[in-house]
Amino acid sequence: MEKVTLGISGMTCGGCVRSVGNVLNALDGVAKAEVSLEKKNAVVEYDPGKVQVEQLKRSVVEAGFEVAA
Repeated sequence: MEKVTLGISGMTCGGCVRSVGNVLNALDGVAKAEVSLEKKNAVVEYDPGKVQVEQLKRSVVEAGFEVAA
């Protein structure tokens, strides 16, 4: 397992946090995603053999949020 921190902008409330958490946790290969409104990020524990960081970012963008580089 590897861990990555994604900076996420566009989250304004707990519902946004849940939305981002749900899309990340739904991906095959994601063991755990902890999303923080205060820190504006998501810490994702994932299996690089099943999912890549680009896929994580794309899922967040498709959910309507922005991922910081």
